[in-house]
Amino acid sequence: MIQNDTRFYMLFTSMLEQVPTKKPYSKDPTGHPEIRDLDHLLAMLNHIITTAPCWSDRSHGVGMVGLPFNALFDWPMATPSGFAAFLDPEVNKMIKKILNTWGSFLTSPESASVLSDHSDGWFGPTAAKDLTNVANNAAGSTSSFEQLFECDSSQKYHGYTSWDNFFTRKFRFSEGVRPVAAPDHDEIIANACESTPYNLAHKVKYRDRFWIKGQPYSVSDMLAHDELSKDFAGGTIYQAFLSALSYHRWHTPVSGKIVKAYVKDGTYFSEPLFESFADPHGPDPGGQSTGQGYITETATRAIIFIEADNKDIGLMAAIFVGMVEVSTCDITVKEGQHVKKGDELGMVRIVSRPLTSRVLTAVCSSTSVAPPTVCCSGRVLTSRASPSLEDRPMCQLDQN
Repeated sequence: MIQNDTRFYMLFTSMLEQVPTKKPYSKDPTGHPEIRDLDHLLAMLNHIITTAPCWSDRSHGVGMVGLPFNALFDWPMATPSGFAAFLDPEVNKMIKKILNTWGSFLTSPESASVLSDHSDGWFGPTAAKDLTNVANNAAGSTSSFEQLFECDSSQKYHGYTSWDNFFTRKFRFSEGVRPVAAPDHDEIIANACESTPYNLAHKVKYRDRFWIKGQPYSVSDMLAHDELSKDFAGGTIYQAFLSALSYHRWHTPVSGKIVKAYVKDGTYFSEPLFESFADPHGPDPGGQSTGQGYITETATRAIIFIEADNKDIGLMAAIFVGMVEVSTCDITVKEGQHVKKGDELGMVRIVSRPLTSRVLTAVCSSTSVAPPTVCCSGRVLTSRASPSLEDRPMCQLDQN
């Protein structure tokens, strides 16, 4: 498709040529030689979609373990042609098809081969330790992987049947892992997923210039210009993110009714211009991470509105934003469904499948927010505060 479309051919050829040949750009951030021509790029894409991501200490060190497409496109994203290409709706439709093809492989038994106990396997000595540490650090626990997650260590690959089955693994909720905060107190809002805080912004505008360096939030764009978006102008946004090693499922922060839920198709590898080669400091290898505010308006994302049972909270919205290849927002609730605080809303994955609903969390009440360093899905995010505080919605965004 790239070779048969003049615009695609020009943009992809140019983005590869526009990456400087000097260090550190002679290699991608994971240490592999930088791709310099279109045929090589297409060959690499064909290879990636038939393999599952193995563990790599070096890739983990630069935040790209399990993300081969991100490593491949990291420097090209920062070029002028890359900026144009990865914002192009037709390019993103093509990328979606490529990722869907890869996702089909990642549900196959063959994809589980990387879940071995070898040094490059996800149950190897380094990977297993880091996976367990991430989960334990989030809750201050000292449990083993087997105690934290549903699995069977006596079985091959711990009982996981595919890469996707492992990536979307579940906690042992029935055994007390990650209890829901104050389940019978509707005035207390729990965190929607196991995430690390990124930003907290007050008095956000309905429309703003989200692409500039300060990345001010633009509520209308974040909520895909939904008719309900005006209810959240002037409110507060709490944004957090997940790592590749995190628990990847989402849970409702309040009890209430699902008012509206849908996925907004968007970008996958777009990053803001201030992270590009045009910046005097050069591109940031973690441009998508640095530009997390920007991608809340541009990236593929799930948008869910919840009418809380607690009338002081009222309408709430939660946005779950895809990042790079981890961008399939699979929602497991339906519009009109009543959910209890802590119930699963969905998950982020690479695999594509039919979606029943999609997500921005806004709390229309007087609230104060003091998130911990890492917010577990069951921990308290905030509780209703003094009525003297400004009665504005709070928007929570979790990036994956």
